[in-house]
Amino acid sequence: MALDFLAGCVGGAAGVLVGHPFDTVKVRLQVQSVEKPLYRGTFHCFQSIIKQESVFGLYKGIGSPMMGLTFINALVFGVQGNTIRALGKDTPTNQFLAGSAAGAIQCVICCPMELAKTRMQLQGTGEYKLKTRTYKNSLDCLVKIYQQEGLRGINKGMVSTLIRETPSFGFYFLTYDCLTRSLGCEPEDSFVVPKLLLAGGMSGIVSWLSTYPMDVIKSRIQADGVRGMQQYSGILDCVRKSYQVEGWRVFTRGLTSTLLRAFPVNAATFATVTIFLMYMRSEEVMTECEAALPQPSSL
Repeated sequence: MALDFLAGCVGGAAGVLVGHPFDTVKVRLQVQSVEKPLYRGTFHCFQSIIKQESVFGLYKGIGSPMMGLTFINALVFGVQGNTIRALGKDTPTNQFLAGSAAGAIQCVICCPMELAKTRMQLQGTGEYKLKTRTYKNSLDCLVKIYQQEGLRGINKGMVSTLIRETPSFGFYFLTYDCLTRSLGCEPEDSFVVPKLLLAGGMSGIVSWLSTYPMDVIKSRIQADGVRGMQQYSGILDCVRKSYQVEGWRVFTRGLTSTLLRAFPVNAATFATVTIFLMYMRSEEVMTECEAALPQPSSL
């Protein structure tokens, strides 16, 4: 049981390092002003950030996901693995249910973490530019939000996060299960690593496509009020106003950078988790076999 949590922690750290630059671009594109856009698209956004802020600008706000996502992945893979065992049978339906349960539970950590990440990623850019830095780091960001807005403030966007994460993680684990079965990902297979990378990457893409419009809404709600003025009263109000101003394309903003990020991040995460579990479980089996062998008598 503990192995699922530990494997998720290792896989989460690998995923954050690979994917955070893409996430920074995604957030910048999702919340930029339609009247005065700073970026023409994904690649222009990448170029602009590196030119104006150096490559480290792509890693703004990484403290929050590095602290949070390692724990979140530990929670997700731990809950999913234990839920599958509790359901008693490893079927596609149970994979979806277990993934959905894991996605819902991790929202308690995911929502405040993404709020801090979003605020840090927007700090010092365009219409969010201030004369001085408002937040020193992700923890300082959450502390200041809590001081100003209380518990409700650090949980801003919780409902939209829950709507996004619950089915998304269901599709995430369902897709990975189906692909690994069809590809025949066995430990003795010499091509097991490329197969795991492919299955993990595609799982991430399917997961994001399943609920991406809600991610746009979540980002806008969490960025709302940064300039001191609230634009949206809730999820439906955000959907309505966003659609009225920008049309249906608003719900695909940042999708290119998200999908570019989704494949390598989830390929790294799932492959790391699976290989870690394969290795640790083989070690456990070997230890049990050695313990079962007759011990030589001491001289």
